[in-house]
Amino acid sequence: MKFAGTMPEGAKVRFMKSNPDRLIDAAVNAGTQAMERIKKEDCSLALIVSCVGRKLVLGDRIEEEVEAVAEDLLPHTSVTGFFSYGEIAPQENSDRSQLHNQTITVTLFSETL
Repeated sequence: MKFAGTMPEGAKVRFMKSNPDRLIDAAVNAGTQAMERIKKEDCSLALIVSCVGRKLVLGDRIEEEVEAVAEDLLPHTSVTGFFSYGEIAPQENSDRSQLHNQTITVTLFSETL
C-alpha cells in the first residue's frame, strides 16, 4: 500500500470509496455555494481548482465536472482552473489545518464599476 505522505507506524487511516456521479454533483454544489455569495449577473471569472485525485477517479468524465459548474454561469463568464496535488485547510468548525483529498474549489470573481 502506498500513501501520498509520511504515515507514522500505528497511524489510523480511513479508506474512501469514490463515486463519479457524486463527485460531479459535489462540483455543482460548490459552484452553487459560490454563486450564493455573488450576484450571478456580476460574475466575470470562475476559477476552478480540482484535486488530481478527482481526475484519477473521473477519468474520461473529468470534463463533465467543469461543464457542470459552467452550465450554471452566464455565457460571458470566463472559466479557468487547474489541478492541485493536495489541499491544506481546516475542517469545518476547526482551526487545525490538515491535508484533504479529492476536493474542488470554485471561486467566482466580479468587477463592478
